[in-house]
Amino acid sequence: MFSPVDHKEENIKTIFSYIIVITLLFSSKVSAINIISNLTADTTSLSVAQLRRIYSMRQAHWHNGIPIVVYVLASKNPLHQQFCREQLRLFPYQLDRIWHKLTFSGYGVAPIEVDTQQALIEAVKTTKGAIGYVENISEVKNVNIIKVED
Repeated sequence: MFSPVDHKEENIKTIFSYIIVITLLFSSKVSAINIISNLTADTTSLSVAQLRRIYSMRQAHWHNGIPIVVYVLASKNPLHQQFCREQLRLFPYQLDRIWHKLTFSGYGVAPIEVDTQQALIEAVKTTKGAIGYVENISEVKNVNIIKVED
């Protein structure tokens, strides 16, 4: 016969097993995010700090003096959320707060939001100094692929 203590231990083990499985599912990267820029940016690598400065609108020019034009997907887009967490190491709402503060204070403008990943790719290709992010780099031609370094 099982005692109530044995049954409780079995439940705890089962719950613990579920937690491990769920954690593994959510922590695994579903896809890789790649940072791209217009060819005029002439950059192949950025540090996480530089990428944060660009996306928080604190760095306005590339090293060659060309103005940076930032393109993003909507805050609710899963790719944007993944980009914020994995590349910028911020939550999407934190980035939104930064953009709103800049916009409402009059000290800056928010990035340009596009509807689809394809629209983002086209905007980066055709806009001098543009930067953006994509899920699948194999579809993208005629842009700089930027490596993000720690």
